[in-house]
Amino acid sequence: MAQAEVKPATRRPGKLADPCVMVIFGAAGDLTRRKLIPALYNLAKAGLLPHEFAIVGMARGAMSTEDFRNKVAEDIKRYTGADADSTIWEWFSQRLYYMRGEFQDKPVYPQLKDLLERVDKDHRTHGNYFFYLATAPSFFGPIVEQLAAAGLMEEKNSHWRRVIIEKPFGHDLESARALNKQLLQVADEKQIYRIDHYLGKETVQNILAFRFANGIFEPIWNRRYIDHVQISVAETVGVESRGSYYDQAGALRDMVPNHIMQLISLTAMEPPISFGANAVRDEQAKILHAIQPFSSEEVLSETVRGQYGAGKVGGKPVIAYREESDVPPDSKNETFVAMKLAIDNWRWAGVPFYLRTGKALASQHTHIVIQFRRAPFVLFRDTQVENLMPNQLVLHIQPEEGISLQFAAKVPGPVMQLGAVDMSFNYSDYFGTQPSTGYERLLHDCMIGDQTLFQRADMVEAGWCVVSPVLDVWKALPPRYFPNYAAGTWGPKDADELLERDGRQWRNFEK
Repeated sequence: MAQAEVKPATRRPGKLADPCVMVIFGAAGDLTRRKLIPALYNLAKAGLLPHEFAIVGMARGAMSTEDFRNKVAEDIKRYTGADADSTIWEWFSQRLYYMRGEFQDKPVYPQLKDLLERVDKDHRTHGNYFFYLATAPSFFGPIVEQLAAAGLMEEKNSHWRRVIIEKPFGHDLESARALNKQLLQVADEKQIYRIDHYLGKETVQNILAFRFANGIFEPIWNRRYIDHVQISVAETVGVESRGSYYDQAGALRDMVPNHIMQLISLTAMEPPISFGANAVRDEQAKILHAIQPFSSEEVLSETVRGQYGAGKVGGKPVIAYREESDVPPDSKNETFVAMKLAIDNWRWAGVPFYLRTGKALASQHTHIVIQFRRAPFVLFRDTQVENLMPNQLVLHIQPEEGISLQFAAKVPGPVMQLGAVDMSFNYSDYFGTQPSTGYERLLHDCMIGDQTLFQRADMVEAGWCVVSPVLDVWKALPPRYFPNYAAGTWGPKDADELLERDGRQWRNFEK
């Protein structure tokens, strides 16, 4: 396959991050070990971290700074394959510090301030700090309040202070609003970075470039030409070791208000006036507010929930959800969600958006399918062709990142017959691969003050507004027939019927 031509003029070097100190609350956790530290190391290798940079890790366990550095060296080697003795590691390791502390203890924060002042002096980081909350959600508000009380959120003398907050951001609309209010009492919106790691994926970021940089797609990106849109986030894994958390959250809370709403808004938004953070997020917010809320009757007819039973995934046996560790044997929690959404604006009125997400499904695949309207059949009425297939444009997000277009072509021979043809583009084929955890872009954007890929308060609340009626009805009417799909399938039969009632079907990718 021919390689894409990338002209030198378009290959701009990345912007060097501002001098700063990154503080990781929860530095001994899985997220830090597998994602954050490898992402920072990849940024260092790419030359995107400034010389004036340092990392302070905080966790509950007793550990010296030297122990922390040794632990990070092991994590980098394990999750990136990098040589811990390299020149980059020597530079990186000298910028690692550790502090033991309980997140709810007030005396910890003045101690943290003293440590940051020493680190700032040693590495000349200009008094710029950002705080990554890789902790349980119950600590989000209290940590930011204590940072503010210690003066660590105060911006003066041209230095900045920012905080990155992981999901879940609240567990319903009321709690999300309460958390936003709590944060905004001690910090400005421009200081708050609500992270969604899905937006670190290249294909997700490429949705805007694909739509607005190519003149052949945007004119047909509307209800006149598009029949419907499908968004699928399918996972082959079960809940693994997250049973206690997942049984409280469920598939709806875990995926829909954040990941899937971001994918919907980027797919459906109007062209922004620029790629400035607020310009982009203004258009995303309009889409989220335009999604029609469910009535109680519509929840029953337009949504589906499921829970996996025992089965096989990839030929390997998988136990039922209710047999997973820390999951009650009579759990009513959903591990699968499907629903039909309507966006009531001029571009999308009458175009259904179908979404689904689930655990222990047949294939790990995240994609967006744009299905176009069928062409008129009259031309082929007197031929061997029995029906015309609709064209589909698919944005593949994971595990492979790319774009494919399915269209009809004549099968060679004397008779008029049509076959489906896929024209595919894979990122790795054209642009090669780069070490990535999905967090590199997001961390770098925080360091340069770009909030484009981070959710704003109104966007978070709009996402919860969509799912709140569903949560209320599902709470009032517990499911009767759980489990209702076997591990290794594509979910409950009701999810297929959701589309079949409209004369449509899901696009599945078996891989």
